[in-house]
Amino acid sequence: MFNLTLVGIAIALLALPPPANATPEFFQALGIQAPQEMVEAPDFALPDPAGKTVRLKEFRGRYVFLNFFATWCGPCREEMPAMERLHQTYSGKGLVVLAVNLEESSARVAKFVKELRLTFPAVLDGDGTVSRAFAVRGLPVTYLVDRDGRILWRAFGSREWNNQAARKYFAAILDSKERKAGGR
Repeated sequence: MFNLTLVGIAIALLALPPPANATPEFFQALGIQAPQEMVEAPDFALPDPAGKTVRLKEFRGRYVFLNFFATWCGPCREEMPAMERLHQTYSGKGLVVLAVNLEESSARVAKFVKELRLTFPAVLDGDGTVSRAFAVRGLPVTYLVDRDGRILWRAFGSREWNNQAARKYFAAILDSKERKAGGR
């Protein structure tokens, strides 16, 4: 027998409009997945190739485009130029592009970053702990973390992150009323 209160709550939740940052068109256009419930992104502190520690929580108040990659991964290499264009276009507007390398040396990652002329930060997950915390099982995988540190969506595989749908989406969330009001 169904609990009518739970059925009522479920119907009410389904009737709620999706948040501005969860446009179904974008999800469909880029094949991304929203979590079943809002969860906080696991915090981490990882070194960049130069040894400087980067903490995810340092980016609270901004959206974080969090990409897991490896230098040997062809699809990872393919999507990096589009990620760089996102960084160039939106970094001053509240978007942080942050790449997390899975278990490679700092020298190899530094060479990769230099070769592709990437200007966004890349950090080293030397033992795979952070990748496991984010349930990374294949590369590349990307998460979008909101201003409050919650995971908005994830994408498995490479994407053209600088296409028209993506630009429209990022422009909309970065210019949302929440931002103008100073955050959530």
